[in-house]
Amino acid sequence: MQFDDQGDLDTSQVDDRRGLSGGKVALGGGAAGLVVLLLAVFLGVDPSTLGLSGGTSASSGPRTGGEVRQSCRTGADANRRQDCRIVAVTNSVQTFWQDDLARRGAAYTPAETVLFTGRVSTACGAATSAVGPFYCPGDRRAYLDLGFFDELSTRFGAQGGPFAEAYVLAHEYGHHVQNLTGTTDRVGRDRQGADSASVKLELQADCYAGVWAHHATTTPQPGTGRPLISSLTDADIAQGLDAAAAVGDDRIQQQSTGRIDPERWTHGSSEQRKAWFTAGYRSGDPTRCDTFAQG
Repeated sequence: MQFDDQGDLDTSQVDDRRGLSGGKVALGGGAAGLVVLLLAVFLGVDPSTLGLSGGTSASSGPRTGGEVRQSCRTGADANRRQDCRIVAVTNSVQTFWQDDLARRGAAYTPAETVLFTGRVSTACGAATSAVGPFYCPGDRRAYLDLGFFDELSTRFGAQGGPFAEAYVLAHEYGHHVQNLTGTTDRVGRDRQGADSASVKLELQADCYAGVWAHHATTTPQPGTGRPLISSLTDADIAQGLDAAAAVGDDRIQQQSTGRIDPERWTHGSSEQRKAWFTAGYRSGDPTRCDTFAQG
């Protein structure tokens, strides 16, 4: 995945809180944190429902520019630095969804990507980096500790790479689209099981990530008329598929407990996650991502 060296990055879409305190957190790290990571990674709903916080809303904290504001200015920076790459992907994903929803007569409300280290306070409660990346509907932000991508490789066995990271972030912004369109409300209390609404929500977010990838090199950025992402190869897409498979419920359960229990699934199997990402990528059509109509 390559970015246009001359493309401008909009750092206002990223709140860099790395190094800042995130407030009181009820969940600790260590082995307990790892279990939560294995079971709740990529959760696109309120973290407090999984016991990841004290269960009360917390201030989202002061908004800062942080390191990205100083260092991430162009696509050339995104080609060199991981945090700048996150800025660029955030910009690309949001431009696509803004254009897509406008074509369908709907409005897109911009979200923010929050970079943090260790712990963070959100409108969904306080959480640690052990939760993995997540989207909070309450404040319409995607939260990400960049250290997760090391976990993706070392603990989940994914090959990693720039587009694996892009897939993760595009998945979380898929949850933002679901929140804006009211799909998130369909989950209710149906949060576990292979045929649960939670699984369908997660698989749809995978499909939406694929839809964005389909259009990533043809979506012009505001002010330039050129796509921010200039190149996306088959090898890049393979990185995304590999990451999707690595965090399938069946693979995580097999690695962590030695057995597979579909009744406890929240995100879908490895094959399902790959299949729905692929469906979105091949079609480029969000209307082909109706996982709720399947089965």
